[in-house]
Amino acid sequence: MLGKHRELLRFAVVGGASFVITMTITYGLKFTVLTDKPVTALMIGVLVATVFSYVANREWSFRSRGGRERAHEAALFFLLSAVALGLNAVPQLVSRYVLKLEQPHVGLLTQEIADFVSGVIIGTLLGTAFRWWSFKKWVFPEADARPRLLRGGGRRSTDVDDRAA
Repeated sequence: MLGKHRELLRFAVVGGASFVITMTITYGLKFTVLTDKPVTALMIGVLVATVFSYVANREWSFRSRGGRERAHEAALFFLLSAVALGLNAVPQLVSRYVLKLEQPHVGLLTQEIADFVSGVIIGTLLGTAFRWWSFKKWVFPEADARPRLLRGGGRRSTDVDDRAA
């Protein structure tokens, strides 16, 4: 089972690391220079984590997938990540500005719990589900498109070697 879902597990590990990056930056900004702009703080945190995520997903999670030129792949990755960023922000926008779960309408603790649940939990789940689906469909569409190196430096015998053609 581990081998069958290796790609998903790696994607989840990269997502976990990206989550830590997002939270560190988001709360660092939210409690210092962006105290009155929590959605902006969240979006900056997600943006920085997305850059990390591209490199980690390309080189580890989806290392054998491809099918696109690198510039096209990167452009699609960041475009779809921007869509996911919007999905990530929607629950917190609704929480803050539609449901009015912000000060002075509610207490500070309620506001922070609502921000965490809506922006961090629900938003992250929405964005992650969209990324997993869209990256496999459009960014890294072809399985075994990039040769994998063996520990000794050789290529897997099932991989296509473009230099031999």
